[in-house]
Amino acid sequence: VQLQASGGGLVQAGGSLRLSCAASGLTFSTYALGWFRQAPGKEREFVAAINWSGSSTYYADSVKDRFTISRDNAKNTVSLRMNSLKPEDTAVYYCAASYGGWWSARLDDYNYWGQGTLVTVSS
Repeated sequence: VQLQASGGGLVQAGGSLRLSCAASGLTFSTYALGWFRQAPGKEREFVAAINWSGSSTYYADSVKDRFTISRDNAKNTVSLRMNSLKPEDTAVYYCAASYGGWWSARLDDYNYWGQGTLVTVSS
C-alpha cells in the first residue's frame, strides 16, 4: 500500500493551497481517509476526514470553514483544499487511510500513512 501526498509549498497568509494524495495497493472505496499535520516540536494532530463514499466529512475546529476534504474513488485520490491560510497552519501534512470506511479523528484508527508534504505559511 502506498499513499503519495503532494501539493505542499510556501504561501502567504490568506492564501490557498490544494493538497492531493494518491493511493495504490488497496481497495480505496473501503477506506475512510484523513489528513493530519505535524508542526515542528508538536504532536501530530487531526485536520479532516472523509468517509468511504464522500458523503460525510469531519473537521478539526481550527480548520472548519477554511479547509475542505474531498475524494475521488474513481481516481483513488483524496484532496484537501485549504483557504485563508494562517501561519499556524504551517506543518507537514499527512494523508492516511482507515479500513472500515467511517471517518475517525484518532491517529490509531489509521492503517496506512503517506510520507507527508510540507506547507509553510508566511505572515
